[in-house]
Amino acid sequence: MKVVITDNEKLRLTLEGVLVGIISGIVVSMFRWSIAQSLKIFQGLYVAARTNVLLLIGLVVAMIIVAVFVGYLLKGEPNISGSGIPQVEAQLGGEMHLKWWSILWKKFVGGIVSIGPGLFLGREGPSIQLGSAIGQGVGDLTHDNVGVNQRVLIASGAAAGLAAAFSAPIAGAMFVLEEVYHNFSPLVWVTSLASAVSANVVALYVFGLQPVLRVPYQYSLPIKYYWHLIVLGIILGIMGRLYQIVLLWMPSLYNKTRLPRFIHGIIPLILIIPIGMIAPNFIGGGNGIIINLDKYGTGLLLLLGLFALRFIYSMISYGSGLPGGIFLPILNLGAIIGAIYAICMNQLGLLPIAFESNLIIFAMAGYFACIGKAPFTAIILVTEMVGSLKHLMPLAVLSLVAYIVVDLLNGAPIYESLKERLNLNSDYLNRVSKFNDRLEVPIYEGSSIDGKYIRDIPFPKNILVIAVYRGERQLIPRGDTLIKAGDRIVFMVNAGQRAKISQKLKDLINGIN
Repeated sequence: MKVVITDNEKLRLTLEGVLVGIISGIVVSMFRWSIAQSLKIFQGLYVAARTNVLLLIGLVVAMIIVAVFVGYLLKGEPNISGSGIPQVEAQLGGEMHLKWWSILWKKFVGGIVSIGPGLFLGREGPSIQLGSAIGQGVGDLTHDNVGVNQRVLIASGAAAGLAAAFSAPIAGAMFVLEEVYHNFSPLVWVTSLASAVSANVVALYVFGLQPVLRVPYQYSLPIKYYWHLIVLGIILGIMGRLYQIVLLWMPSLYNKTRLPRFIHGIIPLILIIPIGMIAPNFIGGGNGIIINLDKYGTGLLLLLGLFALRFIYSMISYGSGLPGGIFLPILNLGAIIGAIYAICMNQLGLLPIAFESNLIIFAMAGYFACIGKAPFTAIILVTEMVGSLKHLMPLAVLSLVAYIVVDLLNGAPIYESLKERLNLNSDYLNRVSKFNDRLEVPIYEGSSIDGKYIRDIPFPKNILVIAVYRGERQLIPRGDTLIKAGDRIVFMVNAGQRAKISQKLKDLINGIN
């Protein structure tokens, strides 16, 4: 096990991150393009089926075949279910091991045939898992397939996947650090950024320089209207907590159908047919809805109905376990809430309708910030997706308020909550318990061990402090080494106990007994 990552090794990992980014950019761009083309085809089929009974029957049969096919993939590889982000988190935490090639091709194919018909699922979660699988695969090919090097490449692949899915490289790297990896290690940061930028270059070459969600707006929100951000933030926080509760409840609801878990997808796939026939422009992940939301007029009933449809059916879609994410559907719901709020305030004479587009943009960030509890990612992501830096301040205010509200309502990050429900393989933990691994833990301001000597800190048993980093400087740990906020402590731990020890160390650092 490597104690210190040398400069040459850092450079090599960064270059490997670039390779991961290029491959991920190609794969995710193909994935993204295939879903977009499939959606266009199915929208046309749904419209044609209004007057063609044979086509309607054919669609029903096709959806049953898709459900059985994806169910077959899920039965063979359960870890392609859902967005894949919880699985990536568990893998980086040392709680599970994934077969990268099986994940890669089954998630790719299963994601296209599940999302393509118009289900209210996003491409970003699967893209993150595709990227992480590519990172793991590159690690195998370059023999960086164990310990910290493997985790760095998996994390960089995840960043590349999100970057290519949304053309948002900074948000891709930030999401990995804030939500997936939970560690602002310089090595992870640099490698993830290199990978994300490389993937984004490929995506920009394929799809052009146009921002993914270019929502036009004429004016910046004046300070006198900032009180709306607080009110809207509270609403988003409450609705975000509701989203978390319902999403986590959906598997138990599906279990009541008594259908085998791996073919739960037949329900949303059949339901999408009448939805597509009635409202073909409202199906899919929802980026088209966001872009055109301010063009739907000021009809509250339409927007309320659209929100109800998107909320309920996105729950049905994701709860089925089909390969697909919730990232874009969350942004879509946030945008609709922003539009509803703007119209209500306009009708009350409290806000000019010219600022509807502004609130659509702000609400996207706020809704994701509170559900994912990743405010920095939300702010940066929406900024990159809409292609403007003019709204950073209101984005920050709204995201902060929504985040605090969910926190007060005891909401946990949605991907962590989903990770806790995974069926982790104890055989893997038993197998790797024969080896040691490297665990790096940052010390934050206000930590219970800030200002203490190593000899006075009650670390968990069976771990060894092997290094302390203060900035770029490495300290040799001794009993009289004083730990300060901003330090990064590196431990040698049993690989099979890595996740448990990591949690114990977090509790220790946070002062939790």
